[in-house]
Amino acid sequence: MAQQVPTIALNDGTRMPQLGLGVWQVPDEQASAAVQAALEAGYRAIDTAAIYGNEEGVGAGLRTSRLARKDLYITTKLWNSYHGYADAHKAMDESLTKLGLAYVDLYLIHWPVAGSDRFVDAWRAMIEMREDGRARSIGVSNFTSANLRRLIEGTGVTPAVNQIELHPAFAQEDMRVFHAEHGIATESWSPLGQGKMLDHPVLAEIGKQHGKTPAQVMIRWHLQHGLVVIPKSVTPARIRENINVFDFTLTAQDMDAIDGIPEADRLGPDPEKFAMA
Repeated sequence: MAQQVPTIALNDGTRMPQLGLGVWQVPDEQASAAVQAALEAGYRAIDTAAIYGNEEGVGAGLRTSRLARKDLYITTKLWNSYHGYADAHKAMDESLTKLGLAYVDLYLIHWPVAGSDRFVDAWRAMIEMREDGRARSIGVSNFTSANLRRLIEGTGVTPAVNQIELHPAFAQEDMRVFHAEHGIATESWSPLGQGKMLDHPVLAEIGKQHGKTPAQVMIRWHLQHGLVVIPKSVTPARIRENINVFDFTLTAQDMDAIDGIPEADRLGPDPEKFAMA
């Protein structure tokens, strides 16, 4: 039976599923099958990006579903080389064409681009996209608190979401506090630590107590912290496993133990340094 995924309220009055399928590094030719498997398992949210090169595959997978468009939640992202006002509008139209959609539910600026604040021009374009219906919600990805302040102060519009690297060994507590203070939802990418934590003894022991895998324990940890989580997989069995997390609850002691996992270095690029075009 398909799982029922809870939703969280965003600051613009919309709601977002708390668990979705991420398709980073999924080849275009595999994306359709992965999306189909996810929708069959009960996922309703799919997270892609222009730079992933698989928007067409994602769109093909969506078209195989009999689900109504209103029951799907599709996110894509604006790449760094399109931060100009006009370029952002163009990039959005290209993504919609590849996806085969009239609108996306969430459009994110993928990176702030270190040393530049052209993301403000892109953000002004995205505000218009929200107003004209091409994006139901708009947000950012990999933004620091300084980047977020620059956006908010420059435009008066607060992002609905900031998608950042976040997992038990890189918990981003300061960013989560900042987001909470400003009504921004926190979305976790690489929520399983890119597989590097699947043999962690704390997670293994907690999983053993609940009859769950370390991956399921980590996903549950994200959910109970109120985070949006988008684990990636192209394997149907793993896709089903990752959504099978609503039949158990981590105890306060479990959460404390996971919160106590020592902080490690980030796995992805540093937003304060990353400037790839």
